[in-house]
Amino acid sequence: MQKQWVVSNPKVMMGKPVIAGTRLTVELILEKLAAGETMEQILEAHPQLTREAVLAALVFARDALRADVVYPLG
Repeated sequence: MQKQWVVSNPKVMMGKPVIAGTRLTVELILEKLAAGETMEQILEAHPQLTREAVLAALVFARDALRADVVYPLG
């Protein structure tokens, strides 16, 4: 059985998707990567995270963007 890394609970971070067992949101992980932080820097700053959890956050974001919703960009 594969671990469910990303979960959502209305009582945790207002229901935003977080890494299971933490209050670290997928959004935060994406922001850090977009700001140029490396995987190693993120893992060092948040020892409760694992490489698999960060990758799961990226997969979650990818899958969310695959939804049948069009986002006009300009």
